[in-house]
Parts: sequence; structure tokens; C-alpha cells
Amino acid sequence: MTKRPTQEEFHKHKLEEKHKIENPLRDVILGGQDGLVNALGIILGIAAVTSDIHILIATVLAATAAESISMGAVAYTSALADKDHYESEKKKEIYEVKHFPEMEKEEVRRIYEEKGFSGKVLEEIVGTITKDETMWVNTMMKEELGLSKIDTRKILKSSFIVTVATAIGHLIPLFPFFFVSHFEGLLAAIVISGIVLFLVGVYQAVTLVGSWWKSGLRLLLIGLGAAAVGFAIAKIFHVSSG
Repeated sequence: MTKRPTQEEFHKHKLEEKHKIENPLRDVILGGQDGLVNALGIILGIAAVTSDIHILIATVLAATAAESISMGAVAYTSALADKDHYESEKKKEIYEVKHFPEMEKEEVRRIYEEKGFSGKVLEEIVGTITKDETMWVNTMMKEELGLSKIDTRKILKSSFIVTVATAIGHLIPLFPFFFVSHFEGLLAAIVISGIVLFLVGVYQAVTLVGSWWKSGLRLLLIGLGAAAVGFAIAKIFHVSSG
């Protein structure tokens, strides 16, 4: 006979489960990768035009402030758009439950039929759900539309993480230029950025799923490839203007 978990074990399991659901890794990667690649692209672009480290540092710092705020704002407004969409669809479901209860009840029945329920058990499930309007509407939102309620606090947390991660990502390739010459700083920025991108890809695979080396290599190639495009464009325009 399987031992029933204690209340303490159950609460511990739910906390661990919540942690997995609210994993901020996506926001960290979104902001950090964008910031790092953007800064490295700017650094390589400036390197194609001038060797003045002061111009390089000032440009990247300005981009850090603008891009970090922009990325955080985008994360916030896009999440708010998702929240508005949820609320709009919920109003429609409430209306349908109130004005077309039999049709909505049949939809609940079909949803749980597809899950494998039938007969008396199915009717008990349908009856239990449809006798409570709140439960009924929430069930339709999740099971029929695949939408979950969006917490405003989570939106703020997500946008904050994206903002900070973007700023940190910008500063990673810039860091060497505070201590070494232009050429050495350029080499160090490329090497450090490559290592960080690879490690982030590895961490993503280990934390979630997938091959660690494939994930690391993929993020490395995408990041350095995007930065190289910035360098090529700057080089072309510099040659053209020259």
C-alpha cells in the first residue's frame, strides 16, 4: 500500500511545483540575450568605424539605458494585452453561460467526454461544474479556450526581470573595455560573450529539456551571428562613406 504524504510533504511539493511553473528563465534569457547581442553588435559596429574607447563606452551605456527600459516596457505592455484578451473572452463566456446555459453545458460535457469520462461519472462532473457559475466560467476559459488568469504582480515581476537582465546583458561585453586597450577589449568581448551565450544555452537545456551542447551551440551561433551582422553593416556603410 502506497504511503500517503504528510501535510508538510504535500505543502513542500506544492511549493516546488509552483516554483517550476513560475520559472523566470524565459524572462532572463529574453532580456539577457537581447542585451548581450545588442551591445556586442554595437561594439563590433563601432570597432569598424573608430578605435576610440570613450565613444564606444558612451554609446553602449546609452543603448543600455534605452534598450533596458524599452524591453521591460514591451514585456509589460504585451502581458497587459494578454490580460485584456483574457478579460474580454471571460465576459463573452459569462454572457453565454447566462443566456445559453444548455449549449454551454453541452460543451462542458463534450470536453470531459474527450478526456475519457462517460455515463454517471460524466454527468456528475458536468453537474458539479455547472451548478457554480464561477467554476463553470473558469472551466470554459481554461478547458475550451486554453486561457489562464494573468496576475498583475507577475506582469510587474516579469517586466522587472527583463529590464535588469537586458541591462546586465549589455554590460557583459562592455566590461573588458574599462581595463584593456581597444583591440584586447574587442577580443575579450567576443570571447566572453560567446562563453556566456553558450553557458546560458546549456543552463536552459539542463533546467528545462534538450541536449545541453546543442542548446549551448545554438544560442552561441544565433548571438554571435546577429552581432556579426551589425559589424558587417557598419563596415559596409563606413567603406561607402569613406
